[in-house]
Parts: sequence; structure tokens; C-alpha cells
Amino acid sequence: MDVAFLTPFAALFALAALAPLAAFAVRRRAASRARATLGLREPSRASQLPVVVALAAVPALLGVAATQPVIETTRVVPERTDTQAFVVVDVSRSMLASESPSAPTRFERAREAAIELRESLPEIPFGVVTLTDRVLPHLFPTTDASVFAATLDDAVGIEHPPPGATYLTAATTLDALASIPELNYFTPAAEKRVLVVLTDGETRPLEGRLASAFESEPRIETVFVHLWAEDERIYETGVAEGGYEPDPVSSTALAEVASLIGGRVLAEAEAPRAADAVRAAIGAGETTDVPHETGRLPLMPWLTLAALVPLALVLARRNVWWSGGRQRLPLPRRAGETAEGAKVSEPRGVAQPG
Repeated sequence: MDVAFLTPFAALFALAALAPLAAFAVRRRAASRARATLGLREPSRASQLPVVVALAAVPALLGVAATQPVIETTRVVPERTDTQAFVVVDVSRSMLASESPSAPTRFERAREAAIELRESLPEIPFGVVTLTDRVLPHLFPTTDASVFAATLDDAVGIEHPPPGATYLTAATTLDALASIPELNYFTPAAEKRVLVVLTDGETRPLEGRLASAFESEPRIETVFVHLWAEDERIYETGVAEGGYEPDPVSSTALAEVASLIGGRVLAEAEAPRAADAVRAAIGAGETTDVPHETGRLPLMPWLTLAALVPLALVLARRNVWWSGGRQRLPLPRRAGETAEGAKVSEPRGVAQPG
């Protein structure tokens, strides 16, 4: 558990405490001169100390709050330093297909399979890539489970981004996987590299560049998980779309791609075995402990509320305690007044007639 400050330079706001303290000093000096003139006693320093502390505490607390302090909690995860893997999720529109309007779509099943795969291999850094007629990395390999899940939930969606070509029966092309070895998605330290491609296999014809791209070293081991059934349709409006039919040669296309790059294909029912396939591909290796942030507790709201306490003290002393505690000094009695302030008439003689 650590405390971090997101905007540390905002602590300069605490210097604003000098303004009320200077005003208090000027006012106290003027009051001292007035008391000296009237012959009144000076209040003790102890009685003035709470006001001074309160005046300084308000801007000081607000200054600390402005730095946005947070309490960070972390956990340590063992991580393979010689291995990296990517989950490639097909996000073409055909992945919206399902057995019925209420059944999970291929895309939803792919996302669930990706989460289960990462949970089965917590020590392996996993990244996230989407696939249409191009590939796009959304997350580079990490062992942070929360970041991986958030990426799949918030950043990955059907046709996000959309394919470059439109009005095509099949928008996906598995040839796009060639960009992964060509564009160096893996770091140089990753000696063992793995791709797990979650797709329905409905692809445009290959153009021949894929095999040569995967001949580079270090070799990329690839596992395809085929998410497909012949009775699935797209039910975006609750009714099966007439313009979509499952491609019956998708399994053949996947098998062809796998043979070109030396990968293997698993049926959807075999998806849990993808973790075993990854382990077999990477073998054993050393791990190192890597800390990952698991939560943040912001302290700014609480410090802002705390600043109201000394402010209330100053206002209460000024407007409640001081006015309520003042006692009026008795005025000197005039001649002929009693203690109650009533006048006593002097005895007068009785007027005599004539």
C-alpha cells in the first residue's frame, strides 16, 4: 500500500495560508493599540492559538487535496519474462451470429474464451488484438488481469474498427495476421511467442503472403479456435437476417491457414484445451515477481471535507462564541440613580397659598 500524488505541484496552493495569517497579524496589531489606549488587558497567546491554527489549516488542507492523493494497493504476480502471447479476436460482423436471439453470439463466446485462457495461464503476459481485414493491437502483453478484462469489455467490439472494404460477403481476411510478425508486436526479449486466434474462420481467399511472414524467427506458435456452427444466424433485430448464411468452408479455410504457418485448429468444444496447447508451445521457464496495481482510493474528497472543520471553528468563534460571550460593562451611575437605574426625587416643600 502506497500513497501517490497525481498533481504534486498543486501543493503550492498551500502558500495561500500566508494571506489569512497576515490579515490576522495586522488586525491583532490594531487591536493591541486600541487596548493599550483603553487600558485593557491583552488576551493570552493560548486563547489566540486555535484561531491561528485554523486559519492556516484551511488552505493547507485544500492544498494537499489539490495534489489529488490516492492510496494505491498492489499485488505481486509471477511473470514469465521469456514469453509473450496475444489473443486475436475476430470482430467482423459475422461474429454476431448465434443459435437463437437469446443465445450468446460468437463474439461473446470468444471474449469469454479469452478470459478463461488468461486465467488458466496467469504467469504469461497476454495482449489483445482485433481482426477484420487488418489487425489492430488494443493491449500489449501484460499479466494484469484487470487491464486485460477491461480491454475486452470496453475497447473491443464488433467492427471496432470497421473493415476497410465494404459491401463484401466476407470482410475478414486471415492474411492480415501477417502484420503481427512483420510489425514486431512482440518485444525482442520474448523468445517464445504465441498467438491464439478466436475466429469463425469466414475469410476471404488467401493471397499468399501469410506463410512467408511466419517464417521469421523467433517462431510464432499459433492456435486457432473455431467458433462456428452451421445453424447460427445474426439476430440483431430479433429476427434472422436474410443476408447472412454461415460459410460451410470456414473449417477448411482455417485448416489451410494453420498448415501454412504451422499452427493447429481447435473446435469450439475444445477451447479449454487452448491453454494446454499454449503450455506445450512455450514449455517451462523462469518467472519474476511483478507488482500490479489492484485499486486506488482517492483522498481528495475527504481532505476537502476536513478543511471545513477549521473553517467552522473560525466562523463559530467569530459569530457565535464571541458575540455570545461578550458582557456589557456597567456604565457609571449618575447622581440620583439607584442600582436599578430608577431616579429618586428630591424632597420638595408643599406650596403655600398666597
